[in-house]
Parts: sequence; C-alpha cells; structure tokens
Amino acid sequence: MSAATDTRTPVNARTTRLLGDRRLPVLVTAALFLAMYAAGLSRYQNYGFAEPQVFMNLFIDNGYLLVAAVGATFVILSGGIDLSVGSVIGFTTMLTAWLVERQDVPLFVVIPIALGVGSLGGFLMGYVIHNFEIQPFIVTLAGLFLFRGLCLVISKESISITDPSIGSLAQTQVTLPGGSFLSIGAVVSLIVLATAYSVLHYTRLGRRVYAIGGNEQSALLMGLPAGDTKIAVYTVSGFCSALAGLLFTLYIQSGDPLHAVGMELDAIAAVVIGGTLLTGGSGYVLGTLFGVLVLGLIKSIIQFEGTLSSWWTKIATGVLLCAFILIQRAMTARGKKT
Repeated sequence: MSAATDTRTPVNARTTRLLGDRRLPVLVTAALFLAMYAAGLSRYQNYGFAEPQVFMNLFIDNGYLLVAAVGATFVILSGGIDLSVGSVIGFTTMLTAWLVERQDVPLFVVIPIALGVGSLGGFLMGYVIHNFEIQPFIVTLAGLFLFRGLCLVISKESISITDPSIGSLAQTQVTLPGGSFLSIGAVVSLIVLATAYSVLHYTRLGRRVYAIGGNEQSALLMGLPAGDTKIAVYTVSGFCSALAGLLFTLYIQSGDPLHAVGMELDAIAAVVIGGTLLTGGSGYVLGTLFGVLVLGLIKSIIQFEGTLSSWWTKIATGVLLCAFILIQRAMTARGKKT
C-alpha cells in the first residue's frame, strides 16, 4: 500500500499544480482552436480552407463580437455580468442608421454620439449596481429591455444605409503580406484587444478589476475603490458594446430593431470558453480572443461542410460552454482544497 501511495502522490501533486494554473483554460482553448483548424485543413484542403484569407475572415466576420466580448471580459473579471450588450449593439445600429439616413448627420458626428450613449448607459448601470446594491443580473436585464425598447421607439422597421461614407469605410481593406486583407472593423477590433490587454495587465484599473473579482471584501480592506472600479468596468462594457454596434453597422450596413438579439450570450460564451472564470478574478483577454476565434471557426467549418444547419453552431457552442464550465469547476474545487 505504501508503494502504491508513493506512486500516486506525485501524480496527484502534478494534477493539483496543473488545475491550479490560471493559464490552463487559455491553453486548452488555444489547443482546441489549433486542433479544429488542423481538422479543417485536413478535411477541406481541396476547397480553399488553407487560403490565408479564410483565416483573416475569422477576424473580419467576428470583429464586432470580439469588441463586445472584450467589454464583457472586464465585467466578468470583476465578478459581474452584463446582459445589455446585444441590445446596446442593436440600438447603436438603429441610432446610427436613423441619424445618418433620416437626419443627414455626418458620420464623424454620429460616432462620438453613439459611443457617448453606450458609455453613459454602462455608467448608469454600474452606478445603480454599486450605490443601490442591486444584483448586476437584474440591472443589466433592465438595460437590455430599455435599449431594445429604444430601438423600437426610433423605428419599428429596418433602416437601410446608403450613405457613401459608411459604404466606403465598409469596403476599405488593409492589405497584408501574401495578398490577404483585413477590414477596418477587424483592425479596430485588434486595436481594442491590444488596448484592453495593456489596461488589464499594466494599469491600476486592471489590477483593481482582478482584485475585486478575486475577493471584494479583501480589496475593500486593502483600501481599493471597489465602487469606482465597478462603475468603470460597466462604462467600459457600454463603450465596447456601442463600438461593436458601429462595427456591426459597417458589416451589415443597416439598422434593425432585431439586430444582435442574443449577442450578449455569444459574448459571454466567448469569454467563458476563453478561460475567464464566471466568479471573477481570473482570466485573460487573450483567452477571449481565442474564444471568439473558436466560435467563428465553428461557423466557418459548418459553411464549408455545406450539409449542416446553422443551428449546429449553437449546439457546438453549448457543448463547449458546458465543457469549459466543468474545467472551471474542477479548478475552483482544487483551489479550495489547497
């Protein structure tokens, strides 16, 4: 028995160290993405899957989701949740289309208005959550209904955008070596990602977000401004949601009351699949990038397959979400034991 115990002990120790490594979920997501991409290369090599542009299209087709997911990462890292993301995106498309098409407001004026409205909405939700001590789920659910209702106040029908400035921006391409290209929306999303990485890892705000998400009471005892930080992360989420709405407007070139319905769930799924703990305090924004790429790759593989319904995207997302929640559960259980 002693020999058996001795052989098991190092294995248990290695397992504990592995599950205690905060980078594990990100590494699993990155490995999953590489495995899926390799499978796609193997199965669809005769259909152009290996073309560099197919990979770049993951950023082009999911740039707006990446920006929304980056904002959601700030909130979830702080231990909160934001259900208003999709509604703010939809409202931004409607507001932009209405101002540009119906009111003849120049695009360079519309952009700061849209970003300001989104940021203000996030600020107000964060303010209510902190000062009235109401659960983020309830407050952001109210924000979801509010912004979706405002979409219908603007117009009950879709507004097509024919403004040449938006059309020109939508078709602008940033050429890359090898002949592939990125859209303006994809470039903006990567800039947002890089900025978020810098903020979370190299600024006071980032350290406060991790501290409050890890243990809010301990953060308060250390003298950290928990209230200001909570308000800040919801403001960031509102800003990112509005920016995602602008990028989605470029992508779809219309405003519609039903745009981005349920996109908040896609953003949260990308964050969780990317390895950020729903309880807060642990995660990386680069993991969110891989989460978005995994979701985008699922869509691409289904398109290349040609015989599968688009609903398989939701099924695959649900399976992955359950798997990563189980990984998180195992990590937190090991953390409590140690």
